[in-house]
Amino acid sequence: MHVELRHQPSFTVARLGLSPDERCQVESGAMHSMSPGVEVQAQSQGGVMKGLGRAFLAGESMFISTYTALSEGGWVDVAPSLPGDMQVIDLDGSTGWCITRGSWIASSSGVQLDTKWGGFGNLLGGEGGFLSHATGQGQVLTACYGAMETVELRDGEAVTIDSGHVVAYADTVQCKTRKVAQGWIQSAKSGENLVFDFTGPGRVLTQTRNPSALSVWVRSKASKG
Repeated sequence: MHVELRHQPSFTVARLGLSPDERCQVESGAMHSMSPGVEVQAQSQGGVMKGLGRAFLAGESMFISTYTALSEGGWVDVAPSLPGDMQVIDLDGSTGWCITRGSWIASSSGVQLDTKWGGFGNLLGGEGGFLSHATGQGQVLTACYGAMETVELRDGEAVTIDSGHVVAYADTVQCKTRKVAQGWIQSAKSGENLVFDFTGPGRVLTQTRNPSALSVWVRSKASKG
């Protein structure tokens, strides 16, 4: 699968170029357009139980759309729901990636998706206790709200990131969640609740805007009529 990104960084659309008979998986509802003759089949990857796990644990769609190019090849354009950037993660089979809710958009056929427990802190922060977990070999396409930034951590190097600004992180990175300040009252006063403490080595992808904050803002405007 060849990925071409355009309209970066604010309203990115990705074109997934497929060789003859090649397949790719796309999040339900993410397809923007496609070339003639590409076949589409919606199913739960790994069976019904894994699909239910994605839906009820990781907060993603139960079904994944599989696009298959015919003998002449083809392409599929995909776009996220929120305005922002996208980035490709290359999996070599040795290291998996944890992906936060709503950030997985597509992947090549050699990538397997499952769910992974992200900790009680992540659950209480409203991001969902379980994360999507990508393993195997191939490409994973992630999306963010706003611009995408990569944090490169050396062995033993640490960084603290607000839970709503995390897109994905490699399995080599150690991750813990905690309150940003001592006590819930102090955390509430700071305007931040839970954060991720990451320790390298490895990469962490972050987004410059927080989808949860957008949701709170929209609800506050709607409640005022």
